[in-house]
Parts: sequence; C-alpha cells; structure tokens
Amino acid sequence: MSEDSRKPHSGRRGLIKLAGASLFLLVTPVGRAAMARQSGVVAVRVWPAADYTRVTIELGAPLKFTYFTVKNPERLVVDLEGIEFNTVLEGLSNKIATDDPNIKLLRAGRFKPGVVRLVMELKNEVRPQVFELPPVGNYGHRLVLDVYPLEPPDPLMQLLEKNEFNNESEKPLETREVARVEPQRPGRPIVDRLVTITLDPGHGGEDPGAVGRRGSYEKDVTLAIAKRLKAKIDAEPNMRAVLTRDTDFFVPLHMRVQKARRLRSDLFVSIHADAFTRPDANGSSVFALSENGASSSAARYLAQKENSADLIGGVNLDVKDPVLARTLLDLSQTATISDSLKLGKAVLNEIGGINRLHKAGVEQAGFAVLKAPDIPSILIETAFISNPEEEKRLNDDVYQDKMAEAIIAGVRKYFSKNPPLAKSKLASLD
Repeated sequence: MSEDSRKPHSGRRGLIKLAGASLFLLVTPVGRAAMARQSGVVAVRVWPAADYTRVTIELGAPLKFTYFTVKNPERLVVDLEGIEFNTVLEGLSNKIATDDPNIKLLRAGRFKPGVVRLVMELKNEVRPQVFELPPVGNYGHRLVLDVYPLEPPDPLMQLLEKNEFNNESEKPLETREVARVEPQRPGRPIVDRLVTITLDPGHGGEDPGAVGRRGSYEKDVTLAIAKRLKAKIDAEPNMRAVLTRDTDFFVPLHMRVQKARRLRSDLFVSIHADAFTRPDANGSSVFALSENGASSSAARYLAQKENSADLIGGVNLDVKDPVLARTLLDLSQTATISDSLKLGKAVLNEIGGINRLHKAGVEQAGFAVLKAPDIPSILIETAFISNPEEEKRLNDDVYQDKMAEAIIAGVRKYFSKNPPLAKSKLASLD
C-alpha cells in the first residue's frame, strides 16, 4: 500500500504510574520512574482474548502519536513522537503469545530521531481503536491499542456451536424456546424450559479490582468462582450458564449487560470480592439495583466504586453506543427489581450458611452492571478481599466451591418459587 493511501490518525497522549504487580510488568516502580525520565516508555501489557486484544503502553510523559493501517499483510502502525527506543520496546516482540487470537507479532524500532514506530502484524483484518486514558486511581496516562476482529464472537452462535439445541429449526434462536440436548444432573428439573444465566466475573485486564493484603487480585478470585459456578449450573437439567469473560481481559460494564440481553438471559449474576480501608471489615453481601437511591451510604459508596471500573479498565469514550441508551432508558424496571430482590434474598440466605453476612438483607444502589431492564440481576460480594482471613478463604478451592454451591442453591430456591415465564420478544436486541 502506498503512503498516500494510508489514513493517519493523531492525538496527544501520556502514561502511567502503576501500583502493584502486573501480568506484563517489565520493571519495578523505582526502575520505571528512572526509565520514564530517560525515554518516557515504562512498560507494555498485552491482554489477549477472542473478543479483542488490548495493548497498553505506559509512558513517563505526554506524547503525540499517529497511526494507520496497512493491508497485505494486515498491519497496524503507530508512531510515537518525542520518545527514544529503549529496552522495554526492544523486548516488545516477546509479549505476544503464539495463541493470541488477533495479533501475530508486535515490534518497535527507531523510525527517525525522536520517533519510535510500533508495527503490529495481525492475523486477520481488524477494527483498531487507538486512544488515551486520563489519569485515574493508581494510573496516570495510558495509550491503548485495541484490535477488534471484523466479526466479533457472537455468544449466541457460540452456544449453537456447542450443540446445545435440539435441531436445525431451533438455531435461529431469537424468538423461540429451546431445550438442552441431555440433562447432566439427575433428578426432576427445577425449571420446565431451558433457562440461561449470565455470570459476570467482576473486573479483568487493566482493571484488577480490589487488591488483598497478600497480593490477591479481585479479578482472579471472581473468575475462579464464576467458572466453578458455571460448571454447577451447566450440570443442572434445563439450565446453562454463560460467562461475560472467561479469561483475564476487560469488558466494559455496558457490554456485560448487552451480552446478557443478546442471550436473552433469565438471570444475571455479577461476582465480586469487596474491599474496605479497614482490614477487619468482613462478611458477604448481595445487592440489587435501586431506582430511588441507595439503601445505605455503604451501598452507595460500593456502587460508585464498582461503576468506576470503566474508567480504570479503560473505555474509549469516543465510541458512542445508541443501543445502550435505549437499553437503559426505555423501560420501567420496577418489576425486574422486585424479582432481583427475591433472587438476592434466596442467594443471601444460602451464602449465610458458609460465611458471616455483612448485612442481613439485600441492599440496593445504582450499579451500572445491574441495569438490564428485563433481566433479574444481582451483584454478590463474596467476601472482603481486604480482610487477611477472608482473602485466604477466597483463594481456597474448598471455599470457592462452597460459595458456588451456595449461589446455585439460592438460584434453585428462587426458581422453585418463581418459575420462569415464556421469554418475551423484549429481550431480543435488534
């Protein structure tokens, strides 16, 4: 491709001061500061996933950049101005795993004085997004390179590919009921039709969530518990579970809601591990959405903290989502919130059998991730990861399994008293 056919994009960016370890952290905080003074580049982290691959670049000072794509073979080229090539950039090619779904190779070199060129070789044609993130939390400025496949994974089609439907006539699933091919758990089904439960492991990727005193990341604990819970739900007759993320990558809050609605889910369960400034705070909690303010100052604080995940994880605010606006504003959520409270109470009662409850009842606040207008949704704080004893339990296989079993027991009790109705066309996204 000729230089004239390329369409450059430019911006002004900077980068980071990151507290704590990272999967792709290249230098210690002291070494990072020294390198920033020398050349501006601090570290590079890569978060591969089927949904998209994210590359985050940390720099010690603001910079200008331009980027463009090249075809045959597919490449994304980013020029960073005002920095020098260093050892962090020299080791860039080692950061791409061979099984990365989107990136084949990432390399950097001196393009001209004061300009470093990054070249990302891609496995397929992609939709790139290159943008800055302003300082937030423990982060300073970040430059983010996201590469999305032209045909992103469709959670509905992924279920179809797993042969979870009876026959070909049921594959255009959007407005008809289906049944699991073979129930895996003996006994009478709790429900008389297939129900779909979306499980949402909180945080991920650039957003570690809360960090325990022993160094545990909330994002790791929530994913481990969610995977255990999925296995238990999938073993139930007429039930199946889908994860909003099955590896360590960031999913924006509205995309978690959209995934659940795309699947026409019957329930949405978001899994978290709380933190507080005092290490003695302990116990498990369950939350539902509120239309009329938070049920307590603690619930309000938690909702604000969880809603900041988009800022920490990194959302490109230049990309507008008209579907989201309709999703969150077009319906009264009173009936859905009522069902959410019933589900929350059933789950809370079961969790109380394995851990102290931080609050005796289901609390409410304006959690963005619970705003599906047509899906009963709850957020579970499994324990306080900031409490050393509970952090230890959250990393224990036995406790994780007990928590997963308590949650599914609550789901069973909820459905026993509130059988799922025929799915409405409302749940289908256009």
